[in-house]
Amino acid sequence: MAAPSRPVDPVRVARWGLFVLTLVNLFNYLDRWVLAALVESLKHSELHLSDSQLGFLPTGFVLVYMLTSPIFGTLGDRGNRPRLMAIGVGIWSIATALGGFATNFFNLFAARSTVGIGEAAYGTVSPALLADYFPLEKRGRVFAIFYAAIPIGSAAGFMLGGWVDHVYGWRAAFFFAGVPGLVLAWMTSRLFDPPRGSMDGAGAPVTAHGHGPIGKEALSAYLGLLRNVPYALTVLGYAAYTFALGALGYWMPAFLERERGMVRTDATFQFGAIVVVTGFVGTFLGGWLGDRLLPRFRESYLWVSGIATLAVVPFAWVAFTARERPVFMTCIVIAEVLVFVSTGPVNSAIVNLVAPDNRATAVALSILAIHLLGDVPSPPLIGILSDASSLGRAMLVLPVAFGVSGLIWMFAAWRGGRTAERT
Repeated sequence: MAAPSRPVDPVRVARWGLFVLTLVNLFNYLDRWVLAALVESLKHSELHLSDSQLGFLPTGFVLVYMLTSPIFGTLGDRGNRPRLMAIGVGIWSIATALGGFATNFFNLFAARSTVGIGEAAYGTVSPALLADYFPLEKRGRVFAIFYAAIPIGSAAGFMLGGWVDHVYGWRAAFFFAGVPGLVLAWMTSRLFDPPRGSMDGAGAPVTAHGHGPIGKEALSAYLGLLRNVPYALTVLGYAAYTFALGALGYWMPAFLERERGMVRTDATFQFGAIVVVTGFVGTFLGGWLGDRLLPRFRESYLWVSGIATLAVVPFAWVAFTARERPVFMTCIVIAEVLVFVSTGPVNSAIVNLVAPDNRATAVALSILAIHLLGDVPSPPLIGILSDASSLGRAMLVLPVAFGVSGLIWMFAAWRGGRTAERT
């Protein structure tokens, strides 16, 4: 039976779409971060992986994810978005489960890399679809809800992965994480696909193409985004943020176990619990602040992101250097809240800085850039530095990256405000 061609109740359809997309996003990050809970087990398993090899496992995923994102961005601005996302969800779910059959590093690397194909199809299209469900003045809160799935899913990956690994072994953790996604793929395929720009009004910017870029038009669209200075600065700051966040999420359970003497299950469960709570608080706080300040500051989303991310630096530094558990755990909590404050606002900024029929393309290019410069190099770099010295010393790179991100976003907000004053 075909999906309905038009919604009966736009509000109900939008809310259902937000629910389904958020649920899928939760499993998106569960599948992505379950690997982090298994690092120590994989290191001491029959696969005998080094820290350098373990660091390259997420890099394989991210490389495929970022390289295929522009393809899906072009398709997402032209074709049926729910159908495209459903295919992606199915691919990444099967690939996650296949990780449980790995017999060596290369098998596992291939399985984890394939996850990137599926997530690229979903990650590029879902923000654009949400922007067509809700008007501009609600997008900060809507994206806060959608991206609240990041801490929940990430924590579920840590906690589910750690628990299943402890009870059934690391192979079973991949099976538990991957199989439910097949049901989600079907749910995604049933979503309504509204007209592009339907919630932006008559004054919304438009691009030269009418049905999404393809061929030479696709290249022109991507080059146009590079010339969009506010967009480029926002993405550059996002890349530095992703550099730090990618390595932080991947190596933190191992850091707590090796450098702070925590039991493996305690490390994964406690960090997972921290991510859930701080993710909820930080993400909703950031979305609320961005929307609340928008009538006063056109660049409110970037100001909120920049100030919060710059404030992460001292707390992250103390978290990686202090030895007393109350001190470093308290600093981890504060740093994580501040990290998640920027999640909703920066993604709202990205979709608001481009034309409605160019949003999937813009998200795709941002995915390519933030991962190429961000969490492609950061997990293996931390692994290499850890092999050369210690994991504790290697992690000190991350507060510096957060500082760079915050400064870039604050400069982009200041520049945008000055430009608005002149016009």
